[in-house]
Amino acid sequence: MGLDAYLPIWKQLTKEDQQALEEAAVFRSVPKGTIIHNGSADCIGVLVIKSGQLRSYIVSDEGKEVTLYRLLERDICLFSAACMMSSIRFEVTIETEKDSDVWLIQTEAYHAVMERSAPLANYTCQVLASRFSEVMWLMDQLLFKRFDARLATFLLEESTIEDCDTLEITHEKIANHMGTAREVVTRMLKYFQEEGMVSLTRGGVTIVNRAKLDAKAG
Repeated sequence: MGLDAYLPIWKQLTKEDQQALEEAAVFRSVPKGTIIHNGSADCIGVLVIKSGQLRSYIVSDEGKEVTLYRLLERDICLFSAACMMSSIRFEVTIETEKDSDVWLIQTEAYHAVMERSAPLANYTCQVLASRFSEVMWLMDQLLFKRFDARLATFLLEESTIEDCDTLEITHEKIANHMGTAREVVTRMLKYFQEEGMVSLTRGGVTIVNRAKLDAKAG
């Protein structure tokens, strides 16, 4: 399947605009752990995810990370082409969490089509609104929700993404996702284990009582 199968508004575009996007799209296979985009000055183009998993996150001045959202199959990433949106300056880093296949659409070409195509312009606005909703949800979690509930929510979400109750993830990696210290994560995971919600192994967490963990998440 080509790019046409991964943009939901493809059939609403003119043949000319479809051709312009196809000619501006480069297909890349990107190994796990690759930094694809790093900050607003790094305007590489619009990413369309064919397969794999990417992580979008920000880094504080002290080097603390917090995950904003994940990008999965059929998702589109616009912040990697933030230079085409003059009012947006978002210092986002995008990294592959799994081996991923993506299309990279040249910024200038995408912007040119968006300027003349109402369907693509509307779709772009919808994607932006969705991403900002996710960021606002994250802010609500960080500011108003207890850490034990946040951690329980994170583990349940990870289990859903991986479709497995056993998560191969370190305490350090969880801390990076959640914007906190590894020691805080370790203490809370040990509490969860004592309460019979999870079991811990080196480099892994297994959910053993989903109902109890779900209640903790609220």
